[in-house]
Amino acid sequence: MFLTQTTSRQREILEVFLRNGWDYMRRLLTGGKTDEPQLPTPAVLRNILVDLGPVYVKFGQLLSTRPDLLPAAYIEELSTLQDEVPPVNWADIEVVIRQQLPQSLESTFSTIDPRPVAAGSIAQTHKAVLIDGREVAIKVQRPGIDAIVAQDISLIRGVADLVARTEFGQMYDIDSLAEEFTKALEAELDFLREASFTDQLRRNLANSRWFDSSQLVVAEIYWDLTTPKLLVMEWLDGVPILAADFGSEQNGQDPRAKRAAVTSLLFRAFFQQVYIDGFFHADPHPGNLFYLKDGRVALLDCGMVGRLDPRSQQILTEMLLAIVDLDAQRCAQLTLQLADSAQPVILSRLENDYDRMLRKYYNLSLSQINFSQVFYEVLQVARNNKIRLPSNLGLYAKTLANLEGVARLVNPEINLLDEIKPLITDLFRRQLLGANPLQSLLRTALDLKSLSLQSPRQIELLLDRVTSETLQWNLSVSGLDNLRRTMDNAASRLSFSVLVGSLIIGAALISNNAQTSELSWLSTILFATASLLGLWLVFSTIRSGRLR
Repeated sequence: MFLTQTTSRQREILEVFLRNGWDYMRRLLTGGKTDEPQLPTPAVLRNILVDLGPVYVKFGQLLSTRPDLLPAAYIEELSTLQDEVPPVNWADIEVVIRQQLPQSLESTFSTIDPRPVAAGSIAQTHKAVLIDGREVAIKVQRPGIDAIVAQDISLIRGVADLVARTEFGQMYDIDSLAEEFTKALEAELDFLREASFTDQLRRNLANSRWFDSSQLVVAEIYWDLTTPKLLVMEWLDGVPILAADFGSEQNGQDPRAKRAAVTSLLFRAFFQQVYIDGFFHADPHPGNLFYLKDGRVALLDCGMVGRLDPRSQQILTEMLLAIVDLDAQRCAQLTLQLADSAQPVILSRLENDYDRMLRKYYNLSLSQINFSQVFYEVLQVARNNKIRLPSNLGLYAKTLANLEGVARLVNPEINLLDEIKPLITDLFRRQLLGANPLQSLLRTALDLKSLSLQSPRQIELLLDRVTSETLQWNLSVSGLDNLRRTMDNAASRLSFSVLVGSLIIGAALISNNAQTSELSWLSTILFATASLLGLWLVFSTIRSGRLR
């Protein structure tokens, strides 16, 4: 039983469940009889996570990236969780900084603002100036947070182990999900990982054919000062994008044009990340998108990223087109291609579910369709049909939803179809011809040349074998022996039937022409023999079970 070795933290968790009225989890943790798992309402689940503390708030934020597991109402509620906690005293933070720096604090920084610009459950950020005058942001891990995370991860795994014993837990492979989430929480403690993600995004977005890369910024990492518990990066001076001032017409500026340019830049940048690079910033909420004072847009907090392999990229591109075309049959086929397991699925039911889901969009213009909402509903249909999809699709859907939400808030007049069409066209061209059409053409020409040189020789060998009688065909037909035995039995019975019939006819002819008692006696013997053979044939046929 989970509470046989009770700790104060376990008692605290149980009290939170009781206080918020989640009876199912209370029965599960105390070893009582449980029915089918019942989630609390979205608001209650959010309150439970907040009451449990910062690590569980982070856990809730991770859950909000999995619309493939939870209905839209839960995703929306968990997305409002704010990772904000009271900051740690500067004296304690200073100790961590001094421990992590390769040199003394005084020889590295000329100034550090002791007031944090942001404070979260894992770390807090301060503005500082390097000794050479460059402004930087330093992200410092909270003292002792690794021990707290380790304790809470142990409890999460314990609860997951209990849930995994239920039918619900087995269907959704709760143990694997818990392992995935706990690894994500552990990864939050390694700032070198976030630094490498930031650096890779910065390199990927440094050049693009889809947008002006000089207008998009990802912070530069100062690797000589960065450690697993200290992240030092370029300071980007700006405000969250929803608080940005895009100018006014009185000052000779066109705010509508600027808003349109910003949203177009964001869409093109994220489409490149998702469909070309296969490596994307997976948390583009308004707080992580900054509008800088010089008019550029910055991507912040690259700790959560998603990855897509080329096959998934192609399927998701086709899924986007299927949604635009409101094609239920194609949506069903693509969902099965994306499926993470080979569970049996009733295709007709899946197609009907998609048809009912898409039907409500038939009378809307494409500019009115919320694509991220439709994709959430696609995931809901898959979940209802017990189809498990890869976890990276949850990050993809959440990223799409965040991006579309921010774009509509920044520029309410945006037409998503106009933004998507040229990108989709270019995507299919790249998928057909590759990034370098000339190189792809030359490779195809070489393949055709190789085929043309090999084909005559292969045809010559085939004809030579046919004419020299050295060509052999090896065929293996399943069930051929059974078929042969069945035909043999049928032939035997047919032969016996013909023999019995012949005996009966012969006996009848002799009896009809019998002139002496000897011939009459022979007729009787033939009738008796025919009768015995006939009875044996009938008996054997009935016993074999083939008299149907």
